[in-house]
Amino acid sequence: MTDFGTLNWTIVVAYLAGTLVLGYFLSKRVQTAQHYYLGQRTTPWWVIGVSVVATYFGAITFLGGPAWSYKDGFAVIFIHINYPIVIFIVNALFLPFFYNTGVASIFDYLERRFGLASRTLMSAVFLFGNIAYSGIMLYTTALVLQLITGMDVVNAILIIAVVAVTYTMLGGISAVIWTDLIQSAILFIGAAIVAVALIADLPDGFLGSLQGLKEIGRANPFEYTFDPSVVATIWTGVIAMSVYHVVVYGVNQMMIQRTLAAKTLGDAKKAYAFMGYAAFLVYVVFFLIGILLYSYYGGKDFDNDNRIVLDFVATIGLPGLMGVITAAIVAAAMSSLDSSLNSMATVTTLDFYEKFFRKERSQEHYLRASRWFTLMWGVLTVVPAVIVAQRADTSVLEILSKVGVFLVGSKLAMFGLGFYSKHTTQRGVLSGVVAGFVALWYVETYMDVAWPWYAVLGGVVSIGVSLAASFLLDGRQERWSLWTVQGQKEEFARKGLPEKRDGWYVIPGKIDRSSWFLLIYFVFCVVALAVVYDLI
Repeated sequence: MTDFGTLNWTIVVAYLAGTLVLGYFLSKRVQTAQHYYLGQRTTPWWVIGVSVVATYFGAITFLGGPAWSYKDGFAVIFIHINYPIVIFIVNALFLPFFYNTGVASIFDYLERRFGLASRTLMSAVFLFGNIAYSGIMLYTTALVLQLITGMDVVNAILIIAVVAVTYTMLGGISAVIWTDLIQSAILFIGAAIVAVALIADLPDGFLGSLQGLKEIGRANPFEYTFDPSVVATIWTGVIAMSVYHVVVYGVNQMMIQRTLAAKTLGDAKKAYAFMGYAAFLVYVVFFLIGILLYSYYGGKDFDNDNRIVLDFVATIGLPGLMGVITAAIVAAAMSSLDSSLNSMATVTTLDFYEKFFRKERSQEHYLRASRWFTLMWGVLTVVPAVIVAQRADTSVLEILSKVGVFLVGSKLAMFGLGFYSKHTTQRGVLSGVVAGFVALWYVETYMDVAWPWYAVLGGVVSIGVSLAASFLLDGRQERWSLWTVQGQKEEFARKGLPEKRDGWYVIPGKIDRSSWFLLIYFVFCVVALAVVYDLI
């Protein structure tokens, strides 16, 4: 990369300083532990929606998205076309259970449905998975900063971590959500500038480039192969990745916690619906940039595909653009890291500290504890990032990258059976979780199966073993648990509670009228891809 320069450094430093100032300002509104976890439940739904979108986009997406489509073509869009289906399911089933309980930790549900052991196990699994996820994200972002600015990787890790930990400790979930709004703006401004500059510089023009890409198969979004080793197909996108993303958005503390900060359940559903409509369009932009870069560079090979966007930005040489892109990459990293830190602090405080060590203390006590746990997790996230940076062992990164996929099946089994099964018990579901891990270890070790299918395979094994073990160990159950869909319906009927509030269903399992538009939108997206591809 070229010399970073004063203007670019000024842009990056101004962004970092701005996030700290915002965190300080929002800290004045945090008086209790509940404020730290959920804010004051006054955050506008659209801000929460943007925050949900931002959390899933990291530096890996900003650079890796275009790199992925540069390498594999536009068919990768189907990995991310399923969000309308996912949010349709999550809004009808998951959000009502979590929002109606009034708790900040989604794992509280598992204790109510199965028992304390289930809650504790899945809380620990979440913390372990998040450390791996956050460490990867922090390390990869630091590598990018080293590439752009020449900064030492470890120093980059420390700077990002210190800033994110500071404003998260100060402002809690409110700081996470509002800084995500600013970070999203920077991220998408950077992407828009790159897209516009790229289209303007294409040798054959926009349409000419797309036509050339179509001729060589790079613009085709539809890959129909049934080969299970191929990652990007319509089958992995619509089936496997729908299951995966239902878990990511339905039973992920990082995602759900911010929706619990909404004023009402209706607002929480609208925030998630925003994600359902926006995510596909965002990925279209990133993957379109990737295939257009393939046309721009004539498909030449790069030593590191993640450098493609950065190479283009350096080539056009627009003053200050590298600073904006760097700020966008740092923003993308922080929007993921702050969410991770706040959710881990929340789970640690509620599911371990308050549950086992310091019961019935004041809200002020738990607020102090939550802030200390935020700092603790910040330090622990830095440790694996620095270790990997020192060893530069790609096999370690590969192993850590698959941790999240291994966890999906067990989460799907626990929450899915919790919602719909009458006879599943705690001993049964814990047996299923172990069986799911063993099955995925076998698949990873001895079979050639694309990682998106891990969610389905792990879920099927976990659910099957959980049901069988529940019958064998505890027999048939006489009544539905209160914390099943059927149990909630019976409870609402017994108490004469209204199924709707402010026009939105508050009872789990009911589908709001507006949610059907998500499925219509999904069909529209598929048809639009086909029509546009045909017209090229």
